[in-house]
Amino acid sequence: MPHGALTLPLTPENLTIATTGASGSIFLKHFLLAVERDARVKTVNFIASDSALRVMAEELGVEGRSDLLHQIIGAPSAKIQQQSNRDIGANVASGSYPSDAMVVIPCSVGTLGRIANGTASRLIERAADVTLKERRPLVLCIRETPLNKIHIRNMSLAADAGATIFPLIPTFYNHPPSADAMAHEFANRVLAHLGLAQPDAYHWKSQ
Repeated sequence: MPHGALTLPLTPENLTIATTGASGSIFLKHFLLAVERDARVKTVNFIASDSALRVMAEELGVEGRSDLLHQIIGAPSAKIQQQSNRDIGANVASGSYPSDAMVVIPCSVGTLGRIANGTASRLIERAADVTLKERRPLVLCIRETPLNKIHIRNMSLAADAGATIFPLIPTFYNHPPSADAMAHEFANRVLAHLGLAQPDAYHWKSQ
């Protein structure tokens, strides 16, 4: 294995999931639903930025912060614990906390810029910074178009630091019948990247 290579447990059990103020809340919803169903995942720390709450209100009909997870996935969760983005002292802000990987979905280019440049004034950026410094997998599901040169430079900086840039681009070769199906399959792809392949994921078959 190359020096400094990122490693994952065979089956990641403890995930940090964050969401920020970029369009695409439906992708977050299906990602949370997938980890909620996956018995291999034991613990999830979930962080939503203030901007994410505004986007989710528009796209998912979420109202305020109360009972947020229930509003997103339609049921209470025993494994997904919500953290305040203002709580810079939360468990995931420390490298001693055993998170196996972190996913930011969707990831705004503002959040990308702060992560890429080490600006960690809120929990999302601090947790991402910790993930990178501890050489754990960090997946940034970027959502922005068109990209300017600053965005591209920040993606390069984040990738050089160890992050995976995983743009929020759905597949179409599987002929998804709805936006929900597209978002579900994207969640499958991200989880497969983390070593959590899903049984209902679409697999390309050559003609």
